[in-house]
Amino acid sequence: MSWIWTVGCASLGPMVLTLAGLYVPLVTPFTADGQVAADALEALVHDVIDEGAAGLVALGTTGEPATLTAGERRAVLDTCARVCRERSVTLIAGAGSNDTQASARALAELAAWPEVSAALTVVPYYTRPSEEGVVAHFATLAARSPVPLIIYNIPYRTGRVVGWEALRRLADVPGIAGVKQAAGGVDEDTVRLMADRPERFAVLAGDDLFASALLALGAPGAIMASAHLCTRAFADLVAAWRAGEASRARRLGHRLAGLCAALFAEPNPAVIKAALHAQGRIPSPAVRLPLLAASPSATRAAVLLAADPAAGTQPPAASAHRAPA
Repeated sequence: MSWIWTVGCASLGPMVLTLAGLYVPLVTPFTADGQVAADALEALVHDVIDEGAAGLVALGTTGEPATLTAGERRAVLDTCARVCRERSVTLIAGAGSNDTQASARALAELAAWPEVSAALTVVPYYTRPSEEGVVAHFATLAARSPVPLIIYNIPYRTGRVVGWEALRRLADVPGIAGVKQAAGGVDEDTVRLMADRPERFAVLAGDDLFASALLALGAPGAIMASAHLCTRAFADLVAAWRAGEASRARRLGHRLAGLCAALFAEPNPAVIKAALHAQGRIPSPAVRLPLLAASPSATRAAVLLAADPAAGTQPPAASAHRAPA
């Protein structure tokens, strides 16, 4: 079977997905009585597209898919797919778990939404397979998936470090388009991967606070939950690095760093939802257990920085712990 995809730019190729620019992994808004707020979700999709996002991610970690019902997950994809079709932008869907066969079934179900251009698929978590097991997992899924895969490499969630050599091997697997690299920093594996990155394999910055550094190393894009707020500025950050405008990109990165830290000061997406609610963009700040709503102090800090990101470049009054994404 041969698939032709064009995403984020004008490149075409069999079973090749080209990714570039800013992708926003959307929250799933809830109403005051705990239902999925489809109208608010649709408005968020339009907002981030209007402000320069190249596309969005539905049902990523920020969307709380683990605590959505199957019907709610379908509703989220229905809404996102319809708007992405109308607006001609890229839709990436989160799909997959630490069970290879269940992941294959979840990926197969994405065929019901032809607007989905790729699947964001996490490195198997909890079971802690070997790197050989990780490679076999993704090779198996890529051979069976109706859409290209983006590996979600996030060791502080999965408990499995995937080194640059394993990622480089996966880059050569047909049907794997790239990786969302969220290693908790720009570590040796990230640097060595970027030094030997095949052109068709997109390394997307996945840690918001370190995104500017990874873009500086040549990442063509980023998946950034912080970009729910100040979307235009984050889109400009990605565009500046891609255009080689290093001085401008550094200024933008420095300006946005405080906002990124504030939005992840408590477990994601609690603070993002609280800030969006404070702005009147979603009907409730609610997250589902075991997550808890953001604290008033974290919410105030995020709202302040969303209004004036430059305030985040000032020395903080007190250090704050940054929770993992």
